[in-house]
This record gives sequence, structure tokens and C-alpha cells, in this order.
Amino acid sequence: MKGPLFYSKILLFGEYGIIKDSKGLSIPYNFYKGALKVEENPSEIAIKSNIGLKLFAEYLVELQKNNPELVSFNMHALNADIDRGMYFDSTIPQGYGVGSSGALVAAIYDEYATDKITVLENLTRNKLLKLKKIFGEMESFFHGKSSGLDPLNSYLSIPILINSKDNIEPAGIPSQTENGKGAVFLLDSGIIGETAPMVHIFMENMKQEPFRKMLKDQFVKHTDACVDDFLQGDVKSLFGNIKKLSHVVLNNFKPMIPPQFHQLWKAGIETNDYYLKLCGSGGGGYILGFTEDIDKAKIALKDYKLEIVYNF
Repeated sequence: MKGPLFYSKILLFGEYGIIKDSKGLSIPYNFYKGALKVEENPSEIAIKSNIGLKLFAEYLVELQKNNPELVSFNMHALNADIDRGMYFDSTIPQGYGVGSSGALVAAIYDEYATDKITVLENLTRNKLLKLKKIFGEMESFFHGKSSGLDPLNSYLSIPILINSKDNIEPAGIPSQTENGKGAVFLLDSGIIGETAPMVHIFMENMKQEPFRKMLKDQFVKHTDACVDDFLQGDVKSLFGNIKKLSHVVLNNFKPMIPPQFHQLWKAGIETNDYYLKLCGSGGGGYILGFTEDIDKAKIALKDYKLEIVYNF
């Protein structure tokens, strides 16, 4: 048995902000993917994944019991497949901010939800919001709290624009320029990040009035401007706003940036060779980078592993 492939995602803009109703823009990233599989001679990784699925299945029993009108699963089929050794075969790095748990959630929903909303039907706003809510509840098993956006992106495999919590829609993003010098890239921090502790720090900070004010007046404002610029293809304005956003993050989200990257982050803002921002919750994993000149950025970041995600 082999399920369909589900891809990783990148939240270009909106990390943390979408918890507080900023705009967000999430795109599929087809470089990494995963699928449900059963094998005769499972590897150690497959066995570990299978044990994880067993725990997840127990959580889903509770979820459908507590929310019968939201979602239900064919638990008999799911448990039978888990007993046969089913696991999630994935190249998506865990703790890297590219949606490893999101792809797993999408795969389980696709295979075992009994009354599922499919990708082929007319995806009204209500259906998108219902899917997002289902996925948020499912993915909470992994992170403690989830917006449901990662699995939604993985499930639909289309760019998604978040206007606010209750207003999401499929987005058309400008097509890539083959030989464009501008680029969005991933920088490998070489550290595995954990989402839950980072979200906890953010929620604690949200109890402070100055932090809330900064989030609303600066972080959300620049994030919204970046989303608008990106969708409109206004590259000049986009880089002005990304620079401001990068600055705000460096000043106010220090715990989410591994200490050894603080100087590198600052250097990008000072030289304008590249600008860094959080990819997902931070704390490690990938750091997202934007540059108007990828050759310059590659020289400045020659000691790091870069993956280009998008050219413009």
C-alpha cells in the first residue's frame, strides 16, 4: 500500500503574526515530500514512525469523540494498517520549519477521514476554513497548538493567502523568472528546532503590553506590506519592507534566532546583500532568506548551505 505524495511547505510571510491576525502567504515546496507506506522489512526509522502513528491514532480517537461533527475517521482501517507496520516515509526534515507534521496530517486525513472534503470540489471559503480547523485540531497533537495551515497547504498543494483568521483563499503568485537575480532561499542552521517551546515563549511575551504593541504596529504592518508587495510583484517595495521586517525580528524575536546567527542576521541588514527572517517558529531548522542579487548573497553566505526556493 502506498498513499499519494504530500509536499512540504514554506510560510513566506506570517509566522507568529497569523496567530494575531496578520496576513500570511504559504507556498508548497515540492523539494521535500512524504507518503504513507507499508514494507516487509521496515528500517529503524520506519519502526519509529510506526510507533508515532500508533500514538497519533489514539489521539484521533479522542478527537472524533470530542468533536463528532467536525471530523471522523475509519479507525478500523487506520489501526489495521498501523498493525501491519504502516509508517510515514518522508524526506521532509523534522524541526526545520517546512511542515513535516503537516504533510503527515494531510496524508492521514486523505486516506482515513470518512466524510472528507476533497481537492477536486469547489473549495468555498467555508470548506477551506473547515479543513483548516480540522487540520489545526489534528496537528495540535504534534505542537500543542496549530493554525492548521501547514497541513492545509500540503493537502491542497497550492499557495494560500491568509487575510485573517477567518479569511483564507487560494492565491496566484507571480510566476518565477528563470534567470532572475532576486531569490528566496533557505539557509540551513544545522540545528533542529522545536515548535512548542518557541510558541510558548511567544505566548509569554504576548502578556507584555510593549510586545503586543510592537507586534501590531511593526511586525504585522510590515508582514502585511510584504504579502501585498509579493503578490503584486512589486520587488522594489518588497525588499524595503523585508528589510524592516528582518530588523523587527532581530530586535524582538531573539530567542527564536539561534545565537550564532545574530551577527549574520545583522550583517545582512547592514550590507543589503540579503535579509533573513524566521522560517516557521524558528529556534533552528531553516532560516528564510531574501536577496535582490543571489550571487552576492552566495558570496556573503559561502560558509552556509543554501537552497533556492523561488527566483524573481
